[in-house]
Amino acid sequence: MRRREPEEKGLVNANRFNNIHPGLSHEEALRLLALPVDELDASSDRYMAAAHMLNFPGERSEQALLKILEDEDDAQPARLAKRKAVEVLARLGCKDAVVSIGRCLLSEDHYLVENAAWALEQLGCQDPLILSQMILLLSDISQNRRVLAQSLAGLGAQQALAMIATLQDDESPGVRGAALAAVATLNGSNERISELADHLFLPNQMDRQSAVQDVINAGAIELLPDVLSSPVSPVFRMRALRLLWPGVEPLCNGLPLLDTLDRLFWDRPGDLQLVHHYDDSPDDSFLINELFGTDFSRCYLALQQLSTASAGIIWPFLEQRWLEEGHNDYGAHYFFMRLFGMIEDWESCLGKVEDLCESAIHNRRPQFQKSRPAGILSLMKLNRERLAPLLETLVDPEQESSWESRYAALMAYESFLRNGDISKASGITAVRNRTDPDPYVDAKRQRLQVLLTDF
Repeated sequence: MRRREPEEKGLVNANRFNNIHPGLSHEEALRLLALPVDELDASSDRYMAAAHMLNFPGERSEQALLKILEDEDDAQPARLAKRKAVEVLARLGCKDAVVSIGRCLLSEDHYLVENAAWALEQLGCQDPLILSQMILLLSDISQNRRVLAQSLAGLGAQQALAMIATLQDDESPGVRGAALAAVATLNGSNERISELADHLFLPNQMDRQSAVQDVINAGAIELLPDVLSSPVSPVFRMRALRLLWPGVEPLCNGLPLLDTLDRLFWDRPGDLQLVHHYDDSPDDSFLINELFGTDFSRCYLALQQLSTASAGIIWPFLEQRWLEEGHNDYGAHYFFMRLFGMIEDWESCLGKVEDLCESAIHNRRPQFQKSRPAGILSLMKLNRERLAPLLETLVDPEQESSWESRYAALMAYESFLRNGDISKASGITAVRNRTDPDPYVDAKRQRLQVLLTDF
């Protein structure tokens, strides 16, 4: 299964994926880290063990990881483990690792250098010699100068400003965008920050995703409307909104908070500025295969076209692709959920479509989390009565940990209310009386409470 959303470190919360080897004990992981590479059963064992240390904070884990950094073995398994050790030490907040990680900046392994630069920012490194080495690396085009610029800006390294400023016209959009954001961060000037708006609609998916992060890093809230129209994963757009919006202020730059959130949850192609188009009308099989692609602009374009198709005509191929791959490809899975709610004439296959939506709602696998609210909203469009008994559990923060799913459930309650049949939806009393720990969900709950007083 392909990775659908390439992510910069720290761009998307990875906590859901920390413990991917729950059967591996701390002692066994430590033993694997200590073994020479040629004695490992599998070449990935040392990397796996280094990653697993994140689940066991403390001196023993940190010391084991620091020993990995001292290992001079240049075999691939050793290099991969060293990169992961740097990352995990940073995530563990191991300040004692700064000097060892700083030495990694001298490595010929550019991926290790990249990880080291990121880790040094996380650890708040202020060692002038290490910062000087990072600045020096900005002139090396073989290095990841994007990450170096981001890290130096995050560390408040004013001495890097002049060098970073020269990268604002770099030919690479990723480097250029990071430099624009870094200069705005270091000197407090937004003189050129508007240039990032163009980056949000570049042909390359990674460039668009990087631009979202650049807007976040620069704190460029004035570009939020552009971010919300960028054809990237809704995960990136939602993260930008949560980080840039001032608290739970009802209005920001003319945007109403709850209406903006609702728009994000509906995630309609028509609300985005797509960067691709079709010269001719493709056939349905081509469009459905496009939902499996890695470029979200192409996925949304295909979704837009399919939303006007006849359900009876496209269902056989949809079902075939679902059974072959869609059920386990988390990108396509999401777009299938969106499509199910955009077509109304499912007729004889409606029951199967509803089953898939409800299955998505109950799917707790971490990589499928964005499909859950999509499933809620699609089932609401297809069969409100079938969704109604699920809502009480979905809005309960003690039973439902996903704030996105709780918010989507409140959107469903609001739909019941506006259609005059709120009595069909279970749990409305709890919604009235229980606050939600997430400020956005609670803001939505308060709006619903106001609406309830009118009925």
